[in-house]
Amino acid sequence: MDQTVRCYLDDLVGAARDVLGVELVGAYAAGSVGLDAYQPGRSDVDVALVVVDRLDVVRRRELVARLRHEALPCPARGLELVVYTRAVAGSGTPEPGFEVELNTGARMPFRATLHPADRPAADGRFWYGLDRSILHQNGYALLGPPATEVFADLRPDDLHRLLVEALRWWLALPGPAAPEPSGDGPEPAGDPPVPGAEDAVLGACRSLVRLRDGVWLSKVAAGQRVAAAGAYPELIARCVAARAGGTAPGGAEARDFQGWVLRRVLDAG
Repeated sequence: MDQTVRCYLDDLVGAARDVLGVELVGAYAAGSVGLDAYQPGRSDVDVALVVVDRLDVVRRRELVARLRHEALPCPARGLELVVYTRAVAGSGTPEPGFEVELNTGARMPFRATLHPADRPAADGRFWYGLDRSILHQNGYALLGPPATEVFADLRPDDLHRLLVEALRWWLALPGPAAPEPSGDGPEPAGDPPVPGAEDAVLGACRSLVRLRDGVWLSKVAAGQRVAAAGAYPELIARCVAARAGGTAPGGAEARDFQGWVLRRVLDAG
């Protein structure tokens, strides 16, 4: 683990313990840190805290105040933190179920949500169940028992539904004018690069690998596995290179690939 991130996570857990005391029973690094794929300058720091029981609003607000970037500077693009009760973490529910959601960082829009109902539906409600599934397999324990003992995985039907929701959400994001994805076409002519399209492509790879192979991989590792099976190798290679500073793929090309993945995920249901 990056040493700067390691020190930051230690400070974060210490600050959370100051606020929550014995209510805090676990802290887990997720995302790129949990998947051993952290890229300085690009990756976020994803953390899940687990508490004994529901938190009152005062405690939730105090936690946000102590952990936001202005109080505890995040060395990454930003911090994405979610707090769950022990019951929710171990339930396998597909629902958001969080106590606090905090996004904060020098290069990340600030968000502090204290109730799941307050999160805009347009921002997606699939993230949390999928993140807890990743934590079940790959969470890195900063405090408390191993993540696999704390976070339950999703049921297969819930996993499938959330993966479909995620793929459709990514496809619905605004972008340059492009034809509806056919899922079987070559790179569209005159398709300009779209920053961030590489993450949409590699994220779709990760969904496909989880459904087919039962494992959560980093975006890059998932892309390499899909390419090794013969699907869109040139596009995926360019997406991997784009994460290291190369040129992003075009928006229509990325949408075509996402459509190809969505069709296969739907067929698997």
